[in-house]
Amino acid sequence: MFGFLRDKLKAALSKFTKKVEEEVKEKTKEVKKETKKKEAKEKKKEVIPARKESPAVKKAQKKLKEKKKEVSAIVPEQKVEKPGFFAKLFGKKEEEKPEIEEKKEAEVITEKPEVQSEQSSAVPKEKKGFFAKITEAVTTTSLSEEKFESLFWDLEAILLENNVAVEVIERIKEDMKETLVKGKISRFNVDETILSTLKQSIDKILTFRGIDLVDAAKKKKPLVLSFIGVNGSGKTTTIAKLAHYLLKHHLTVVLAAADTFRAAAIQQLEEHANRLGVRLIKHDYGADAAAVAFDAVKYAQAKNIDVVLIDTAGRLHSNINLMDEMKKIVRVAKPDYKIFVGESITGNDCVEQAQQFNDAITIDGIILAKADVDEKGGAALSVAYVTKKPILFLGTGQNYNDLEQFNKKEIIKSLGL
Repeated sequence: MFGFLRDKLKAALSKFTKKVEEEVKEKTKEVKKETKKKEAKEKKKEVIPARKESPAVKKAQKKLKEKKKEVSAIVPEQKVEKPGFFAKLFGKKEEEKPEIEEKKEAEVITEKPEVQSEQSSAVPKEKKGFFAKITEAVTTTSLSEEKFESLFWDLEAILLENNVAVEVIERIKEDMKETLVKGKISRFNVDETILSTLKQSIDKILTFRGIDLVDAAKKKKPLVLSFIGVNGSGKTTTIAKLAHYLLKHHLTVVLAAADTFRAAAIQQLEEHANRLGVRLIKHDYGADAAAVAFDAVKYAQAKNIDVVLIDTAGRLHSNINLMDEMKKIVRVAKPDYKIFVGESITGNDCVEQAQQFNDAITIDGIILAKADVDEKGGAALSVAYVTKKPILFLGTGQNYNDLEQFNKKEIIKSLGL
């Protein structure tokens, strides 16, 4: 499983990674050039704080000297006039004023250097933060959105070729954009970052709340399951495999041949019932399918059977008569879970069918048949994410044991991630 997608994805990721690495190197060169210019500017700024104080102090001192000259020029003129006692008294007060002014000027001069010294002491801290940012800029970078779009295209094309739904591709794209465009990527581990981001994306896409049918059967008796899907999707064989799976877990089972539109479908299910040693409830060809389902549920209640498995006719959502029949079965049998069975190899068709059935009658879970021959694997990656319904099992062969519980870790491993 996923062999084709794994190989294609590996090649596409390798190409994508190389392109990103080249872009990161180019951006790193640009950052280094800018860094050298900034470093040169910062070195010039380092000298300025020590010199900033002297012009200010010199200017203040010059003003003080000028004031002193003015005062000294004024004092002699007052002495020549030979003032009286009161003139001398008032003259002294006038003489005191320049002294007060001198003191104020001195205070101003002493305050300014203190402020400047505080500013100069704060500079080294800012420098430290700046150089830390420079180091980060040299070792990490991000891509422009336009460049990312052009680089991602090859990877997107590979995913589309392998039947991965557009919704899933968009999710992967957004996650990568978050890392490579909006975030920072180290130039030393570009490949690891891309692989890690892709792995996390697929992990989230395949994360959903599953249904444990064995546990559910132990809590509610009888547990009624109806199976739906298009013709040829493998419903009947899947029902037989699930019956075998439930028997292995010590649960009793009854089958309902509610696909009364095909005589061959009734015969096929009867053959499986005989091989498995379980009871089959059937009516004649062309009978009311809802009546068959109803009888199977009543039989299970009377005989204390754990699980009822209802086979239904294959149909398309466009076939109004068959869809109405399906809705009637649901109303009459009141299944606990409506399970869609789809062919994994049909890819996007399988995803679309599941979505259409979900819109019509609301499915509860999904089983993907023929997953063992699906080399692309697009349906497995897409169907649960698009429908928001869990994948319960994968059909991996023609034998009864070839039914595996869905395991996202195995899927990720199969993709080489």
